[in-house]
Amino acid sequence: MKLFSGKLGSSPFLVILCVLVATFVPIFNAAEAVVPKIGKFPAFFVFGDSIVDPGNNNYIETIARCNFRPYGRDFLEGKPTGRFSNGRIPSDLIAEELGIKKLVPAYLDQSLQVQDLLTGVSFASGAAGYDPLTSQTASVVSLRGQVDLFRDYVQKIMAAVGEERADSIVSQSFYFVCIGSDDIANTYPFRKAQYDIDSYTDLMVIYASSFYKELYGVGARKIAILGLPPIGCVPSQRTLSGGIERECSDFSNHGAVLFNSKISSTIDHLNKELPDVRMVYGDVYNPLLSLIKTPAQYGFVEATKGCCGTGNIEVSILCNHLSDATTCKDASKYIFWDSYHPTEKAYQVLVPIVLGDLLDKLSKL
Repeated sequence: MKLFSGKLGSSPFLVILCVLVATFVPIFNAAEAVVPKIGKFPAFFVFGDSIVDPGNNNYIETIARCNFRPYGRDFLEGKPTGRFSNGRIPSDLIAEELGIKKLVPAYLDQSLQVQDLLTGVSFASGAAGYDPLTSQTASVVSLRGQVDLFRDYVQKIMAAVGEERADSIVSQSFYFVCIGSDDIANTYPFRKAQYDIDSYTDLMVIYASSFYKELYGVGARKIAILGLPPIGCVPSQRTLSGGIERECSDFSNHGAVLFNSKISSTIDHLNKELPDVRMVYGDVYNPLLSLIKTPAQYGFVEATKGCCGTGNIEVSILCNHLSDATTCKDASKYIFWDSYHPTEKAYQVLVPIVLGDLLDKLSKL
């Protein structure tokens, strides 16, 4: 299925930037994580970028994909599915924590059956962003495109189970949004002639608010939105912008902090503006910074490099079977699988904490 097409620039730097994708890694004490109960959700829907893309990019024309080894090395049966990790990703683990399903499938997978659809899917596309230019540059499914796919989904389940049940599924389900880091890491360098970082994060918020309202318009009511992580501290950004010592990029981190402050306020405003909506913001910046600064506290030995290849720059098409010889043997000791995405082990520590926080906030609205 060729739904999207486009050409990327030929600059090696642009190619690297276009395939660097977002990450969130919230963490504190996993032993204290308790997932509050606020009722059973009939389904789980996901929108965003590569952190929660289970393989939608396999079905479009883009280089931002990973349906090849060594990706999926520790997945069920060792199969590369298009998930940007060595194993399962946050959307899978969250759906399992919610008691819905063990794996959240890609909506563009044409083999899905009605029962797969009824309990939720992911519309996420690796390398997407709030800024439409981010998705356009990488030739992936934009947020507007993801909402269009959601509308298509609603029509499918209405035809399968009727309007009443379809409306119940849509209105009562849990919606999870994880996106935005690619805007700062990849697109802003091409926007900075027009915007300083403060005005660019204003632009991101405008697009983000429009997207949330579109979701609401289709029927979403319980929406969890993750903020941006300390982008400058992921391995690839250390390599590209951290100097010879590979320090964190203060500029990228500053951009993330600006956006998070603005989007949190916007979410508060939307909760007052939109009838019946329950929208919550998840802080992932400070938890990830804590993990990176004290990895041993959480059982990790490497926080500045990925497991794949050299761990400095390999991601997506740069992390391939040719990297096997230098890829680490035990990914559970690494926070990052490639130069931008965490390992399944890191996600297993993180998910109960971030989900508990989000559900707790939802229950209080």
